[in-house]
Amino acid sequence: MSAAADAAGRRTIAGVEVARLGYGAMHLTGAGVWGPPADRVGAVAVLRQAVHLGVGLIDTADAYGPGANEEVIADALYPYPPGLLVATKGGLVRSGPGQWSSDASPAHLRAACDASLARLRVDTIDLYQLHAPDPAVPFDESMGALVELRAAGKIRHIGLSNVSVAQLRAALALTPIASVQNQYSLYARGADDVVRACEAEGIAFLPYRPLDVGRFSAANRIARKLGVDARQVALAWLLARSPVILPIPGTGSVRHLEQNVAAAGLQLSVDQLAKLA
Repeated sequence: MSAAADAAGRRTIAGVEVARLGYGAMHLTGAGVWGPPADRVGAVAVLRQAVHLGVGLIDTADAYGPGANEEVIADALYPYPPGLLVATKGGLVRSGPGQWSSDASPAHLRAACDASLARLRVDTIDLYQLHAPDPAVPFDESMGALVELRAAGKIRHIGLSNVSVAQLRAALALTPIASVQNQYSLYARGADDVVRACEAEGIAFLPYRPLDVGRFSAANRIARKLGVDARQVALAWLLARSPVILPIPGTGSVRHLEQNVAAAGLQLSVDQLAKLA
């Protein structure tokens, strides 16, 4: 196994020490995150190359496909190599391409977890994340269901996604939390307060959509000077932003995957980081 992803160091999450650059598998589905990937052989190749490059965290969800994303991960990687953390999520439901709605009721979470266990071919999911709080379900009821699933041995660690600081604190009052996954990038920094809260608690923060540079012209200027892609600058900034951050960029291309992993070795200067602040 290559150690390319290790260039930014390693971090323990959900009891597993992994490289600080993960992989978000959502792109390995059909259009609108619906159905299986059009190129299943290519999807399998991306997943296997990610592991070969030293990526230790693969992030998925039952809603990606729905179900098809977990199935292709199992097809590509089962039996999972030692040290690989496959994290999934439950709490969103799908009615069609591009359609998302919430169901974080205890009954749904129990059924969703059982289905994910079967698709991933495991007896225990190392990291199971609440995909999003459900405004129709009291938050403590959703969290209580995850605590029960852990007690039953179906999940080992609990994570959260799309939460506020207040919701993180409410969850911590009920159970330890291994990770938080919110949208966060060089361009979209609305979760700054959640990152700070994770730092204070020593919780891993997994930014999704980490490659977004938007209209951030400084990133493009720095990328041109360094001879790299602006998205690599975005990943390097995230890795420098906080030691608790573990980006999970996604792609359906081996070439782009390798470009993303290479960003783990990109060191931005103090002056460059100041320009991106």
